[in-house]
This record gives sequence, C-alpha cells and structure tokens, in this order.
Amino acid sequence: MTVRGMLLVARLEFRTRLRTGRWKVLFGVWFLVVLVVSLLLRGAVTTEDPSEDGVEMFGTLLFFVLLLMMLISPALTAQTINGDRERGTLAPLQTTRLTPLEIASGKLLAAWAVGLAVLGLTLPFVAWPVLEGDVDPLRGVVCVAVTALLIGSACAVSQALSALVARSVTSALLSYLTVFALMFGTLLLFVLTMPLVTAERHYGTGEDAYTQEVTDTRRTWWLLAPSPFVILADAAPALPRRQVCSVDDSRPDDCYYENDDADVLGWIGREVRQARVGPQNVRESYEEHEWREESAPAVWPYGLGAHLLLAGGSLAVTARRLRVPAARLPRGVRVA
Repeated sequence: MTVRGMLLVARLEFRTRLRTGRWKVLFGVWFLVVLVVSLLLRGAVTTEDPSEDGVEMFGTLLFFVLLLMMLISPALTAQTINGDRERGTLAPLQTTRLTPLEIASGKLLAAWAVGLAVLGLTLPFVAWPVLEGDVDPLRGVVCVAVTALLIGSACAVSQALSALVARSVTSALLSYLTVFALMFGTLLLFVLTMPLVTAERHYGTGEDAYTQEVTDTRRTWWLLAPSPFVILADAAPALPRRQVCSVDDSRPDDCYYENDDADVLGWIGREVRQARVGPQNVRESYEEHEWREESAPAVWPYGLGAHLLLAGGSLAVTARRLRVPAARLPRGVRVA
C-alpha cells in the first residue's frame, strides 16, 4: 500500500460526496443543533460555584456530541462498498493498479475526514468552558482526540459490514445495531450479570463478625470497557480535588478534599475504576477508601485498544473482500 494511492482514492470519494451539494445543509444543521444545545445547557446548568457550571456543561456536551457522532458515523461508510457495487462504480476502480488495501484505506480516510470535519464544528462550543478557565486545556484536547478515534473505529466497522453484505440497506441496519451494541449493549450486559456475581460474605470473628452482601465486579468490569461513553469518561484527565473546610469557627482546621460533584466525566470514570478494583467494605475507613479510589487502575486503555483492534480487523476484512478476481460473488451482485 502507498500513501499516494490511498490519497487518490480519498480524493475521488471527496469529489463524489461534494458533487451532491447536500453537505453544506447537513453541516449547517449540525452546527445549529450543537449551538442550541450548548446555549440550553449553559442556561440550565446553575450551581453554587460559577466555576462548576463550565465543568458540568463540558461533560454533558461531550456526551451529547459523542452520541450524535456515533449515530452519524455508520451513515458515512455503511454503503461505501456495496453502494458502489450497485451503481457499477467499484469494478472500474478495482481494474486499476490500486491495491485492495489502498481502495479500502482511501474510502475509510475520506469518510473519517468528513466525520472529523463535523466534529470540528463543535470545537468552539467545547472550547467555551476551556477559554473561561473552568476546564483544563489538556482535558479538552484528550477528550476531542478520543472522540475522533472512536469515530474512525465506527467508520471502519461500518465499511467492513458494507463489504460483507450485498445490500446497502442491510449493511446500514447492521452498522447501527453494532454501534448501539457497543454504546448501550455492553452497559446492559454488565447490569444483567450483576446478580451472578452477588453473594453474601462474612467478615470478622466473634463479636466483630458481620455479614455483607457484596457484588464483586472484578470479574465483569471488562464488559464496560468497550462502551464509548466509558472510554471517554475514564480517559478524561481528572480534575484536582477541591478543599472543603468546616464553617464552624471552633474547628478552623477541620478541612478535607472531595471530588467535584459537577464533573460528570470524572464521576463516571471513578465508578468504572471502582468496579475494576472490587466492592468497598462497609467498615472501610475514609482514608482507605480514598487510597483505593486514587490507586484504581484505568479502564479506558482496554476499551480504546479493543476499538482500535476492531478497526484494524475491519479494514483487513474490507481489503480482502475487494480482491480481484473474486472467487465468489453473492447472488444478484454484478461485477460491473
């Protein structure tokens, strides 16, 4: 595979998409939708500390953008291969000196670039809390980068389904089902398996003995890892804990540190990591709980790694289906 061949196919895809002229309307509608949602979030989020408004708006807006982008991504590539076969435009491309991997990579690059362009329209609204100083710039960059990688993974999977299935309608339906399974199916499966890992445990001896019902999620936490929402929340750099002191003048030194309640991303990330390290003991001290929470290992590398492996495998499947001469074609599929 050469970069020149991949870029050539990507340019051809761009010209085909731009020729329709509908992309301007779609980009305009997307920008207006995100603008309205951002303004509504800014007006609806009211906390005691004004600096927390930007934190809550940032997390909520990112989840909304990720949800919409994961719904848009299958539409970019779900008909890339079988749609060109139906129109008779794929076979002439296969007869050139372009390799199957160059064709598959070029089409994926073009679709991913469109998805990144749509994501770029949301950057002014994502940067709003960052410019106000409520959110660290590193957090904004990491969250946008993770979202971009998840978009590419969804495009790659949808393109592979387009290469495997003969009908474009079927591949589009399967693409949306796959994305929904990754977004919500993993979370639902984790909840359904909780009764299987719940049991009563006995602690202590003698008078100090007590029984506690424990849900040991150390065996099922990996079900949460592939969810794009979990990946985004856990990958976001943690906000520094804020100091809270007692208002009682008689105890001026009674201070402690706590997490920001308005941080939606941080809260989900902590809960997911807690699921990996196991349940909390009812007699566990506050210091022990804080230490366990801070030392809990990350989950997002496993989820993001699974998405990247899935994207690589999908690209390999697409390239394999584009090899010529084809040994066998589905019934009703024409060569040219």
